[in-house]
Amino acid sequence: QTFTADDIRRSSVLDFGAQYLLQSIAQQIGLLNALQSTLPKVYQEIFTLACYLVSSGDPFLYCEEWLSKTSCSDVGSLSSQRISDLLQAIRPDQREAFYQAWCKLRCEQEYLALDITSTSSYSELIQDVEWGYNRDKEQLPQINICMLMGETSRLPIYQVLYSGSLKDVSTLETTLSKMDAISGGKPTLAVMDKGFFSTRNVNAMLNRANPIRFVIAIPFTSQFAKRMVASERKDIDSLQHTLVIGEDSLRAVTKERAWNEKHRLHTHVYYHAMKALKLREELYAHVTVLKDRAEADPKAALTDESSKKYLIIRKSENTPSGYTVNIREEVVAKELETAGWLVVLSNNVSDAKEALSIYRQKDVVEKGFLRLKTHLDLGRLRVHRDDSMQNKVFISFIALILMSHLHKVMLDKGLYKNMTMKKLLLILSKLRVQHINGQRILFPLTKEQKAIYKAFAVKEPV
Repeated sequence: QTFTADDIRRSSVLDFGAQYLLQSIAQQIGLLNALQSTLPKVYQEIFTLACYLVSSGDPFLYCEEWLSKTSCSDVGSLSSQRISDLLQAIRPDQREAFYQAWCKLRCEQEYLALDITSTSSYSELIQDVEWGYNRDKEQLPQINICMLMGETSRLPIYQVLYSGSLKDVSTLETTLSKMDAISGGKPTLAVMDKGFFSTRNVNAMLNRANPIRFVIAIPFTSQFAKRMVASERKDIDSLQHTLVIGEDSLRAVTKERAWNEKHRLHTHVYYHAMKALKLREELYAHVTVLKDRAEADPKAALTDESSKKYLIIRKSENTPSGYTVNIREEVVAKELETAGWLVVLSNNVSDAKEALSIYRQKDVVEKGFLRLKTHLDLGRLRVHRDDSMQNKVFISFIALILMSHLHKVMLDKGLYKNMTMKKLLLILSKLRVQHINGQRILFPLTKEQKAIYKAFAVKEPV
């Protein structure tokens, strides 16, 4: 067909490649079917918003502009008002129905739970947001999010939101009960960071009628962790205690120790010599720079918190500056006592290598939370109603499923050697489609675009 110059001027050229990939993998993993079966009236809008979050990471405010440049399902307008209406329209029972359908679809043998992040809001109208000192050290009202991840797929399966003023561990049993209900009683291994730890909380998990299987790191504010390091410090750095995971080499000692009169637990003590050396060099350099600055301008150093922590600055008539500056050697030494050390406790995992591998899998959850807060515009919940907040987090959860699958395939296929996830999406977005007089014309695929689709087992678009 021949087109005139006017035909071409009136035509539209839309970004196509990235959206095509997201649509294809959503069909592959069953996400679209789960959404359509549980939210039939709005599933396309929800999916489009999730794709927008993955593709841009910008606030919903700019979605309409993105939509005008992207080849998507016909969802009409996604203006700020339309999105606000949508965020109020999704019912709690619909969200739960989706989680159940999605979990049933993911045939995992075991689930990994859970890590928690806080995300803050400026609104005073959201019931589940309460004042608390969140993990980003911001004095803002916040909510906390617990997540259940599939062991093999590394996909998010379920999430629970709860009030920010509650202690993380105080909701552990309630959260796991909800997750048990969703997972149909399939095994759950709770993989928890140091923020969960306390003697009371470990005892609570052990004393349940059905004890929780757990792997938990112990902070060095705990005397137990300090004793474990002290008991192994002399002999751990030897060939017989060397552990190799991937390209990482470290030392590990595992002993079954009495936790209390009723329970014995596997205690895994790790020492990473290279990490300890790196931390020592970084701290030495930091303190040396502080000392040099303090000697150049002692009055300014007296008001600097970091300088006051590591330095002793005293007035003196015997120096040109009028001050003497000395390093607090005992503070530096104390800080380095636990550098490179990690103590992990488990009632289920007896092998040091397996315990560390499982604990590091928690990184999948943490990276997921990081994506939610940074790339997915959850750093601040810019909504003012409880239902809107819940549904914004829900849509972000859908986006996180897509991002997690992208991450897993990129990792498995070695794509990270050549590109970041952002670059991958950018490469694909350059594949465009043009509509002239109702006829669709797809731009030619590049070699790089073809390779990406092949890695994701997605047919090349035609």
